[in-house]
Amino acid sequence: MKQSIEALLRHSGVSPWAANARLADRHLPTGFPALDEKLPGGGWPMGAVTEILTGSQGIGELQLIIWALAQLSREGRWLVWVAPPHIPYAPALTGYGVDLSRVLVVQGRTDAEQRWAAEQALRSNACGAVLQWSSSMNTRALRRLQLAAEHGRAWAVVFLSPRAAHHASPAGLRLHLAPTREGLEVKVLKCQGQAWRGAVLIGGGDARP
Repeated sequence: MKQSIEALLRHSGVSPWAANARLADRHLPTGFPALDEKLPGGGWPMGAVTEILTGSQGIGELQLIIWALAQLSREGRWLVWVAPPHIPYAPALTGYGVDLSRVLVVQGRTDAEQRWAAEQALRSNACGAVLQWSSSMNTRALRRLQLAAEHGRAWAVVFLSPRAAHHASPAGLRLHLAPTREGLEVKVLKCQGQAWRGAVLIGGGDARP
């Protein structure tokens, strides 16, 4: 695992300084106009951590972020998946426009290895997004990810249990997801730079590339 991350840092094929210039203070459209309207900057914040709290897998959490991931991959940015619960389904990613040649999956043996991999990828200046799945993550670990995301101007997405909502977090954005008959309820629990708190209901047909 360590060799894979180090190889990414050495052979990213992207100029760190050019990447920083392009991604500084940037927000990526989510692909869901109703959600974009509620987020400062009109989308996902780069250089910051986004927490996604969900009680179960496969309720639409990846569809929520896939449009932004596809955009980053088309720009030649790496998408690093750290300890995903399942192997990413390549045909589905391709269908959404994700460049598979820019996807790197990292499986660490321990939580410490997984955190190290996520931090190094975020700091590399080569990554557009780093996704990490964790059953729990303390404030110190999240703060380290936040600092790494700021340094690399990358988007850190952390999937956590809803129990995380009971603890303070340095993340710039914290969302809670819940499936409904009408679609996916996206509840904004924390949104840096904006006082609005509430929920947005989205469905697959609402997305715009």
